[in-house]
This record gives sequence, structure tokens and C-alpha cells, in this order.
Amino acid sequence: MKLIIQPDDGVAPVVRAIDRAKKTIDIVIFRFDRDEIERAIHIAVGRGVVVRALIAHTNKGGEKKLRKLELRLLEGGATVARTADDLTRYHGKLMIVDGQALHVFGFNYTTLDIEKSRSFGIVTRDRKIVAEAMKLFEADALRQNYVPAHKRLVVSPENSRALLTAFIKGAKRQLLIYDAQISDNGIQKVLQERARAGVDIRVIGSLEKSLKDVKVRRLAGLRLHVRAIVRDGREAFIGSQSLRRLELEKRREVGVIVNDRRVVKQMMTVFEQDWSETPSGKKQAKKEAKKDAKSDAKKAELAAAS
Repeated sequence: MKLIIQPDDGVAPVVRAIDRAKKTIDIVIFRFDRDEIERAIHIAVGRGVVVRALIAHTNKGGEKKLRKLELRLLEGGATVARTADDLTRYHGKLMIVDGQALHVFGFNYTTLDIEKSRSFGIVTRDRKIVAEAMKLFEADALRQNYVPAHKRLVVSPENSRALLTAFIKGAKRQLLIYDAQISDNGIQKVLQERARAGVDIRVIGSLEKSLKDVKVRRLAGLRLHVRAIVRDGREAFIGSQSLRRLELEKRREVGVIVNDRRVVKQMMTVFEQDWSETPSGKKQAKKEAKKDAKSDAKKAELAAAS
């Protein structure tokens, strides 16, 4: 299992995965403007890789670009399908390579998301999760109903509310959350319950309601474009769905719950760094530095007096 960290890792992990494909690539697209990825797809088709692209029927302000992308991919030899319009958005971002590796992204295939935003992606070869993602891809490409069957693949609107509510409820010590806009009433109620139970909850992003003992800070220096939760330093969620009713119930969103300790530790390290770099974090650091300086000065005075 591998964690992709943006903007640090850039477009390279996506292009590299496409370059290494031997048989098939299934890719789901919501927004797209990276020439490197498009070029890699065309080259893959040229060497005999079967590429299937599932492209969102709409996004805010970018439908013309999506339709032009469809034509270019078709001209390049890829198979292109368009999502249905039964949901408000088909907002998931994923790629399956050779039926063996699932890539779930919090970021779109765009310069804004990859180079100027904090985001994550996860790559897993867990056979059951990969098979479940392939089933989802087939259902959406053929516009058929999808029935979820794996508790670690989080799919809106089918199972994300139940899985993410249970994930948050299961916290015993700590929840570290990246989310630009937490507004779902049920989720906020669970967060408040966990905080009252003594769970340390910190959010980089925003909360619709002010919740007692839930600390919230804005990300500094970067745009926030990921939905992620680290629970008790042992498990983590990465996906496209915010903790909002719209994204839990009315849109296609895709995420994954992982328990790889190395990946979780990496996410915690990034979160703590981002937390400390917020304006509130820097202010707190200055206070602590002054306090330490006073303590050191007092110790020096006592040592000199003795």
C-alpha cells in the first residue's frame, strides 16, 4: 500500500502507474487538464493496453472541456463512457491498473489540485477491494445499480453515511480530520458525542456548527482538496466525500478505509505539520517559545544564585 501526498508528489505517481500498465486501465474522471496524463494514456493505448475512461456527465463550469476530452480519448483509441445523470454529481476519482492496483484519489487530474492543494491518494493491491472497485466501475459505466459488498470501500450514496458514521463512532482516543466543510447534522452530532467522551478531535477545514472541545483551524499556504480522517493512529479514511449530506447521500463519491500503519503514520505527520503551520498553530508556538524562554531564564538565575 502506498500514500500519495500532494503537492509534494505531483503528477509523477499517476503517470508512472499508467506507464507501467500492461493490459488494462480503467479511469474515472471528474476534472482533467494534465497533458502528461493524457499523453501517457495515448501511449498506453499505442502499446496495446485497453483503456476505458468513465467521464462525469457534468461538473461546475467544465462540461465543454469534458466533452472535448471524450473526443480526444476516443480518437486516441480509448473506450469512453459517460456517467448517468441520476445523481447530482459523479465526483469520485479512481483508477484501476491491470485489475490489480486500485488508485483512489482525493484530487482531480488538474494542476490546481495536484500542484497547489493539500490532497492525498492511496494505492492498494488488496484483491477484494480492487475487485469491489472494478464492480463499481462496471456498474457506473453500464449505468446499472451498484450494491456494495466491502466495508472498506466507501461509496456514496450507497454506504458512506453508515461506514463513516461507524468509523467516527469507533474513535477512542483521537480523530484528525481534513474536511473543507463539515455540515451534516448527524455527523456533527457524533463528533460532539466523541468529544464529550474525551476523544481529541482536530479539524483542518471548517465546521458548520461550533462544537465544544472540537478544535478547528484553517489550512495555511495551500488550498484544501481532500477528505481524510485518521482514527486513533491506527486507521485512516481517504476519499472524495466531505461530511456533508449532499456528498453522503446525493452524489457518487468514492473513498477507502485503510489500516496500513506506515500510511497512517505518514498522514499523521503531514497533519501535525499542517496543524502547526496554521495561523493559530504559529501563534501557539510563539507563546510556548516565550514560556520556555522565561523558564530557562529563571533556571539560569537560580543556578547563578547557587
